[in-house]
Amino acid sequence: MAISTVRIEVPDAQNVEVTEDHLKVDLRDGRTLTVPLVWFPRLVYGTPAERANWRFIARGEGIHWEDLDEDISVEGLLAGYQSMESQESLRRWLEAREKKGVG
Repeated sequence: MAISTVRIEVPDAQNVEVTEDHLKVDLRDGRTLTVPLVWFPRLVYGTPAERANWRFIARGEGIHWEDLDEDISVEGLLAGYQSMESQESLRRWLEAREKKGVG
């Protein structure tokens, strides 16, 4: 039996919105992805100003939050991937924020 493969094109993001509860990403193909913010703890702990300070990676293949040191790919969102950051890494990040007086 032959197995055929399907090539999937991942559309670029064209807009991003972060609310108190969700990350919403509008894609160039007309779809909108909405995922729970709790999937990405650094966004949860970020201030509204930090969440609003994002930029596209590679013209929309991903999103980067400089202030939060967070990168999220459109491909990962489409696959349903949540943050894979360990609890220890998140703890260290939160402690560093606290020392800076942020959050």
